[in-house]
Amino acid sequence: MTYVDTSDISAQMFIAVLLLLLIIAPLVSLGVLRLFQSRKKSGFMLISSGIAVYAVFQVVMSFTQA
Repeated sequence: MTYVDTSDISAQMFIAVLLLLLIIAPLVSLGVLRLFQSRKKSGFMLISSGIAVYAVFQVVMSFTQA
């Protein structure tokens, strides 16, 4: 068994994964759950808000890279 070297992970990568795991993924998964519960309006709202958060994140990251 070997150890994984995590010293190469940048702060931006850490924040990206943190944002994905804490905000975007739960919104999309709750949206899918609502769709299975036949609550279409709230399901589509949760999925679209997850996509919107992802889009805002991409815009912010593109400005920080420039």
